[in-house]
Amino acid sequence: MKIIDILDRSEMSLSYEVFPPKLETSFDSVLEAAGKIAELKPSFMSVTYGAGGGTSEYTLRLSREIEHKYNVPILAHLTCVSSDKDTVRRRINELKDAGIKNIMALRGDIPSGMEDGDRSNWDYHYAVELIREIKSIYPECCIGAACYPEIHPESRNQREDLLHLKEKIDAGVDFITTQMVFDNNLFFNFLYKIRDMGVTVPVLPGIMPITKASQVERAVKLSGAYMPVRFRSIVDRFGTDDAAMTQAGIIYATDQIIDLYANGITNVHVYSMNKPEVASGIKNSLSSILGREFA
Repeated sequence: MKIIDILDRSEMSLSYEVFPPKLETSFDSVLEAAGKIAELKPSFMSVTYGAGGGTSEYTLRLSREIEHKYNVPILAHLTCVSSDKDTVRRRINELKDAGIKNIMALRGDIPSGMEDGDRSNWDYHYAVELIREIKSIYPECCIGAACYPEIHPESRNQREDLLHLKEKIDAGVDFITTQMVFDNNLFFNFLYKIRDMGVTVPVLPGIMPITKASQVERAVKLSGAYMPVRFRSIVDRFGTDDAAMTQAGIIYATDQIIDLYANGITNVHVYSMNKPEVASGIKNSLSSILGREFA
């Protein structure tokens, strides 16, 4: 099933993200965790482009296993940064041949040590180039892209960032998912701005349940996300108690999702980090809101 068909429904939906292993020896344990999340019957699951972006072959394998075994629609991530055209085209065709109907088209992180290097010989510099490549090879594919409510770290200002987003939409993106958001007001403000500039595709807010104090610094570094004082107080109070921090993080994320639903957002994406207990904690808290019970 194409994800755009799920997002176009009026009913509320919840989706989860998992990531492949770095090593073959870890594949079974990752598949087991992903399977437990799949058993929660999410609207779809996304599979990132390898742990740390370096094990792309496991993305296809994990995607195929989840979709075929659990009948859950899959959104497979694909990045293009510093990749050559032959590699990217081969990956697109592999996803197509496997029957994966949804691709999350991302530039990806600049490889360590190449941030200030010469990029003139790269085949791809931006996600929009990958989107056009996917459209040319696999036109029937449903394409997702990323967006930054708090501005992409490499953009000079939000207007520049929004113009780049509009360029991706015009290239053929069907829906967009935000980087992790901890303050819903920032999401609503972003949504107002993109709607005002003519972006009408579905927008999924990305919610990241923080269950360890150590995750806060990494989350800010990766996304530049603003951490509300209310959330920082939670980390300060419960961060040294693993069980309490896990519970508080799940409750905070659930509260965000309820607020989003209450304000007309029907589709929410959770960065579940291969943690079934976190995914089930959120989903079970929303069972009556979503209108169905879960095991």
